[in-house]
Amino acid sequence: MLDQKDHLLLKLLQDNSRISASEAGKKLELSVPAASERIKKLLDGGYIKKFTAQLDSKKLGLDLTAFISVDSASSSHYEDIVEQSRTNGSVLECHSVTGEGSHLLKICIQNSSKLESLLKEIQGWPGVVRTHTWVVLSTFKESTKLNIEIKD
Repeated sequence: MLDQKDHLLLKLLQDNSRISASEAGKKLELSVPAASERIKKLLDGGYIKKFTAQLDSKKLGLDLTAFISVDSASSSHYEDIVEQSRTNGSVLECHSVTGEGSHLLKICIQNSSKLESLLKEIQGWPGVVRTHTWVVLSTFKESTKLNIEIKD
């Protein structure tokens, strides 16, 4: 079970995954070994999936973000779509959804001609009947931070 300091530590790590155990310890009034042990506990417990850098897609020439809803022929192709999305570098996220379609993909790619090629590829995945695409024009909020409530 996580206590208040664990929740505060998770918030600190979400803001800066490169924060040192020393700096985290100071902010949480913990010794360096205690802060290190808490971070290890959070990793081992699966509360922290990984440490990563958030890159600027536009600066890297990936100017087009889109959401693609995938309709499959039947539930027997569910795992095929999941596996194809895992191995495709342009697919950032794959979600199983209700409503229209079976899966929702978030992609980031260079331009519209690359999107067209990617759509042809996705439409060729096993069991894919059709796709519906929404191209992002502007992004006003994009975050990986969870809204963690601090327990008393």
